[in-house]
Amino acid sequence: MLAPDDARTCIVFDFETTGLSPAQGDRSIEIGAVRLQGGVVVDRFQSLMHPGRRISSFIENYTGISNSMLADAEPCELVMQRFFDFAGDSNLVAHNATFDRRFLEAEYDRIGRQHTGGLACSMLAARRLCPNAPNHRLGTLVEYLALPNDGTFHRALADAEMTASLWLQLLDVLGERGPSNVSFAAMVGLCRTSKAALGKLVERLC
Repeated sequence: MLAPDDARTCIVFDFETTGLSPAQGDRSIEIGAVRLQGGVVVDRFQSLMHPGRRISSFIENYTGISNSMLADAEPCELVMQRFFDFAGDSNLVAHNATFDRRFLEAEYDRIGRQHTGGLACSMLAARRLCPNAPNHRLGTLVEYLALPNDGTFHRALADAEMTASLWLQLLDVLGERGPSNVSFAAMVGLCRTSKAALGKLVERLC
């Protein structure tokens, strides 16, 4: 039986947004997520959402999400309430989680919700476990680790699915160094560990 804190049981999510910072008025335009249970995808969540204004041509070109696609989308508040119902207090994973955390907290704040589970960053974990990768952008790591993908990037569900594959691969890489059945809390700790202290952390996890 899996422990509640098992690192292979979590929700991996991704936002597409109008810009880089909710503090500057940027909003979410799409969210995608996959639910992992013991390392297996058991559920998915995806929805466009209307940010309350037109999006720029740069964002249209970058994401492939057009203003016409958003015209009939539900407002952010309704979508985020549905995502809150989907995610609950599950542990969350995102690639470059600092970015996604800002938007999650901003959108949740608008509907009076708060996430109380853990949050881990697959980019930080990859920096520790795949130090020889050319860089640690999601697309680069997918290619470097030969992870399955259909070539779609910068759409929320596709990026969430690739991040989930990356997360599980990173757990396998860690397992090759000794630790197995790693807790989610241990992975959060690994993300915060310096390169110099990584070896000692791995020893403690064995």
